[in-house]
Amino acid sequence: MSGEQKKRVVLLLAHGTPDVLGEMAAYLDKVTGGRAIPQHVVEELQHRYAQIGLRDTPGAETPPLTRWTMRQAELLQKELAMRVYVGMRNWKPFIADTVEQMKRDGVTHAKVICLAPQNSRTSTGLYKRALMAAVGEAFTVDFVEGWSQQPRLIEAFAERLLPALKQLRAEAKKPAVLFTAHSVPLRTVQASEDAPADPYADEARKTAALVAASVCLTHADWVFAFQSQGMSGGPWIGPTVEDTLRTLKAEGHDGVVIQPVGFVCDHVEVLYDIDIAFQELAQKIELKLWRAESLNDSPLLIKALADVATEE
Repeated sequence: MSGEQKKRVVLLLAHGTPDVLGEMAAYLDKVTGGRAIPQHVVEELQHRYAQIGLRDTPGAETPPLTRWTMRQAELLQKELAMRVYVGMRNWKPFIADTVEQMKRDGVTHAKVICLAPQNSRTSTGLYKRALMAAVGEAFTVDFVEGWSQQPRLIEAFAERLLPALKQLRAEAKKPAVLFTAHSVPLRTVQASEDAPADPYADEARKTAALVAASVCLTHADWVFAFQSQGMSGGPWIGPTVEDTLRTLKAEGHDGVVIQPVGFVCDHVEVLYDIDIAFQELAQKIELKLWRAESLNDSPLLIKALADVATEE
């Protein structure tokens, strides 16, 4: 491999997550851009993160989001035989710090992929802004705006869904599949004089529809909802998972599988919101609930990322 080729790399961007509970306030300050967060919100999120294993001891186990993101980068680097970097918008390794390392390494060009497949101003757009502010003119960038319909990504979700779907059909008389993606504030996705409507909601639903079709679900077999609405006030896009679960129960469904197609690995929105909060609600309304395993280190996910990385 020539020296010039060695300077062409891949950069994966992700949301980021605190390493210990004591970092929660500082982390939320990054997430909100400095907007004040009530103490009870900080404490509630500390509780949720503690429920999925985050501790307040430096050097404790790496949080799931960070651990899986680094693992995905490691596997992708092996798949491509090309250097793969990781940058996080809201925590370490920060995008700006990673870019500085790339500059020191002599990178001349980077293919940049957000580990949020659906394009949104609230994720992809903010990642891109942070990236370009850090890069300046140091090297060229090929920024992938979205990859929500990438064939191997759809195949990866389908592969994870099938075992849960088999269990659902064996144990429920009237089963349903609920696909989800992270909710965002309504104001951030609405069209305005300055910007068209955000594509995020449509892309998330399209990902769900493609996965459903790939496992031969009919329109009557599945629904879609947005999860993890924030606690900061103001309307967020829906329908919510909570309302959707209650509707499914009212319609006579006795079992549901949730698959979050807006996420590519385990983190608090999966391990707490789905596995704990939604599971508690399902038990309360007497609805059996399963979750499809997250993609995490799925070989098909890595191949999907490799395809995106090498696409001209």
